[in-house]
Amino acid sequence: MNSTRPIPATQNDAWGFWGTMDEQANAAWPLAMTAISDATGQPLESVRTFLDSRHGRHFADDVQNALYRGQALADAINTATQQWMGWTIGRQTSKAYGIPCGMPYLTGFVIHTEIVEDSLAA
Repeated sequence: MNSTRPIPATQNDAWGFWGTMDEQANAAWPLAMTAISDATGQPLESVRTFLDSRHGRHFADDVQNALYRGQALADAINTATQQWMGWTIGRQTSKAYGIPCGMPYLTGFVIHTEIVEDSLAA
């Protein structure tokens, strides 16, 4: 889907997904960007914002957990993506973040982080 578009570079190489992935960040970044964009239908720029956020760090924790269980990097990213897409936003998270109940967790937080970044830039 996004293979013809350039992958935006991280703007947070110390924290977020990139910082958590450490020495695997270069290989993991384009795989995660594409997997999340394809799963959520959100643009790469929105996915970059998500991965650079604290939520991206938590996503990377789930990738690291899959790696620890012996999965290859691409499989670990796909496992984390499917895990996050399988969760849905509950009442408490909806109230705290303003994300609609029932939305896939990954989609909700990709959109949420983009809205937060846009509001800070305004």
